[in-house]
Amino acid sequence: MLIKFSTEKSLTAVSAALQLAVAANHFVIIQVHDLHETMDPNGKEIVRQCLVFEVGQSKEEEALERNTSIFSVLPSRIFMYEEDNCTVLATLKPTALLAEMFHMHQLPEADQEVENTLIAIMKQATGG
Repeated sequence: MLIKFSTEKSLTAVSAALQLAVAANHFVIIQVHDLHETMDPNGKEIVRQCLVFEVGQSKEEEALERNTSIFSVLPSRIFMYEEDNCTVLATLKPTALLAEMFHMHQLPEADQEVENTLIAIMKQATGG
């Protein structure tokens, strides 16, 4: 249920490449969360860098029209973090989420296209 790519490129380089790949694939970045900065309520430094990119596109509206509960899993999130001297990109497989959580086993072609585009974006960003 997890789609994951890794690269030896720096987090900064992959972040820049991800932003370009998102735009090139006609998606938009809705929000970026820097968990390293925001998950520090007690002054304890979090060692691992982790960014969460919320991305989306207009085709998600079709899914929302079928079932408004899908708002709970949209927009799509791409997680970027450092692990073992690599930068990792990961996302939950959208088609698996929809099928499992919302019993949508006959998914429209648009849902598979969104998933394929997320994979393309992550491959482009990591050079994979």
